[in-house]
Amino acid sequence: MASNKTQPTTAAVSQFLNQLTPEKKRQDANRIYQLMQSITGCEGVLWGTCIIGFGNYTYRYKSGRTGEWFLCGFSPRKHALTLYLTCDVSHQSLDFSTLGPHKKGKGCLYLKALEKIDFEVLKKLIEQSIALTASRKEN
Repeated sequence: MASNKTQPTTAAVSQFLNQLTPEKKRQDANRIYQLMQSITGCEGVLWGTCIIGFGNYTYRYKSGRTGEWFLCGFSPRKHALTLYLTCDVSHQSLDFSTLGPHKKGKGCLYLKALEKIDFEVLKKLIEQSIALTASRKEN
């Protein structure tokens, strides 16, 4: 079976974060790094060239295919800070109404202005996402 295109690397996360520009992007990325590290209790790992993942889990599709992925992660993309929550962000238990300005994808949360985000709400959403992911890891 084919493996995931994006794999964990041994590259230094600190080096990746320190070379981010502009300064605001570097500060925001470091703030999200600290938040995810405190929630998961794990050091971040660089997956591919630009995704920092925290923790890991094994997933299994109905087809039988399995793989390894991180519990939560982020990437400081050009147009937005992208958070990978790995669960379906449209899940009924996730309430984004008081988070602040954001956009959502299937398993991603896009944040352009971190200073406008309620960090307590974001922390709760990440924690809930990890719980949802852990509860379905064999599905």
